[in-house]
Amino acid sequence: MNIPTKTAALATSLLLIAACSGRVQDTPGATSGGQVKLSWWMVTQNAETATDALKSIIADFEKQNPNIKVDLQYRAVDAHKDALRTTAGSTEGPDIYYNWAGPGLGGELVKSGVSLDLGKYYQQYKWTDRFNASTLSAYNQYGGHHGVPWTQRTEVVYYHKDQFAKAGISAPPTTYEEWATAAQKLKDAGLTPISMGGKENWHVMRLLDTFIETNCGAESADKLNTRATSWTGQPCIDKSFEQLKQWSGAYFNKGFAGLSVNEAGAMFHSGKSAMQIEGDWFTQQNLDAGDDQNNVGVFPMPTGTDRLYGFSEGMYITKSSKHPDEAAKFLDFFTSAAVEGKYLGVFSSIPVNKDTKSANPLQPLNTEIAALTGKAKGFFLNNDQNFPTDVTTEYWRIQNGVTSGSIEPKEAGALLQKFIDTHKD
Repeated sequence: MNIPTKTAALATSLLLIAACSGRVQDTPGATSGGQVKLSWWMVTQNAETATDALKSIIADFEKQNPNIKVDLQYRAVDAHKDALRTTAGSTEGPDIYYNWAGPGLGGELVKSGVSLDLGKYYQQYKWTDRFNASTLSAYNQYGGHHGVPWTQRTEVVYYHKDQFAKAGISAPPTTYEEWATAAQKLKDAGLTPISMGGKENWHVMRLLDTFIETNCGAESADKLNTRATSWTGQPCIDKSFEQLKQWSGAYFNKGFAGLSVNEAGAMFHSGKSAMQIEGDWFTQQNLDAGDDQNNVGVFPMPTGTDRLYGFSEGMYITKSSKHPDEAAKFLDFFTSAAVEGKYLGVFSSIPVNKDTKSANPLQPLNTEIAALTGKAKGFFLNNDQNFPTDVTTEYWRIQNGVTSGSIEPKEAGALLQKFIDTHKD
């Protein structure tokens, strides 16, 4: 068939552009010349070291598997959640996606039929024997096997030792009362006690979740956070929201509501705040930012329950993927002891593979966090992972109302319960 000259020139130009872009086509699961292209959706990594590590992992895999191309696409946390929800049930989603394993996030996509049951691959690759049982439980809680563990995260309070010393604080707090006293001492010394990025609601949420664990106790907090009991008329809930109001007014950085988490982190890295609540991933960010590691310490949130705050992150294969076998092959490589060991401390300080041995010594802070994790009596989960999306959004609205003064702390529990009652699953 003869193509008119201008059309032929245009077609040639488009092909050259496509070749230069390095993309086969935008369709997930595309193939070209016998090569399978896997689309992998991931949250943006805030540490350059982590971004470089993911590039290296992909390069090593592609070298061993030249017939498979992995296209890694980053999005910010909330944009990533939105993209997964808006493509649910369509063929526009990825082959592999990152998600948090809690019922309100990873579980939401399992229930809506986005996630592929990986039972076949658990058997083929013997993944049941590979992962720690405590971590694996998050991936078989819905029946079958959905996703594979990538990390077990532990969230703690990072603090600057010199600022604690300046404020006359001789040791990290071990009770809420000691923590509140420390925050007041830091303020009295002219320091910013704790940096918060309120633009992302989940940063402030970490403190509220901690107060609920502290005031309600582990058993009651679990019932509340799984909606097994009412939030109305709970004195421990009233107290938690009252403490949130107090801390946001007295101890948070000025203008926290308009600040991003990354900006809050930059405050801490540069010594402009004494404390920040973060997960073990923050160690690498803090190191990359040039903060003096000898001047930074960590302590668990002093809840009195001996549970740590944390969650697991995993990688899932979509039910709509046209290449689940190749996707599973990549995840087998990605979660292998060799790969996890090579990068242990970059993404997480706590291995999920039973056979992992770190190729490099962990950063001292991550060694501390790993030791805390080993001694803990379990975990309490971030509430944006406990709740379905609509309840999470309302939880944040109420939280922000309390910090801004538009909602009274004593009204907060009943408002949340009213929403829960009128928005049943």
